[in-house]
Amino acid sequence: MSDIEELQGRILAAMERASRGLEKLAVAKEEGPDLSQELDEERLANAQLTERVKTLKQRLETETAEVQAKLDAAEAQLAQSADGQSRIAKLDIELQRVRRANAQLSEACAALRAANEKGVGEPHLINKAMLAELDALRAARAADIAETDAILSALTPLVAAAQENA
Repeated sequence: MSDIEELQGRILAAMERASRGLEKLAVAKEEGPDLSQELDEERLANAQLTERVKTLKQRLETETAEVQAKLDAAEAQLAQSADGQSRIAKLDIELQRVRRANAQLSEACAALRAANEKGVGEPHLINKAMLAELDALRAARAADIAETDAILSALTPLVAAAQENA
């Protein structure tokens, strides 16, 4: 019987300790700061960064495909003209610039993804990605101008010949 009374006493003591622990948790919960709003804000920022990374990646892939298509078309057209080699070189330089800008954009996107995975919004990484994106757009525009110049120089002799025949 004494064992039962001893066990009963131990159980009651354990229940009392658990009750005090629960009371302390309730008080700590009421006194502690509510971090749920900050957590929600961080989750929103994380989702926005994830979406921006996806958008940048899609834009990079699209621009790369467009530049490659333009390069192939320009090389085919310029190969037929007499002075096409110098224009191909100029176009090649511009396309290399586009590739470098796109590589920087890829690196910036990777850094954004890494920051996003850590749950840390890094404003300087966002700025770096935006600058890389602007460089990529400028390089793509310069490549377009070089391609247009190459096309015009290839078409000018053809137009002159057509006018002479007319």
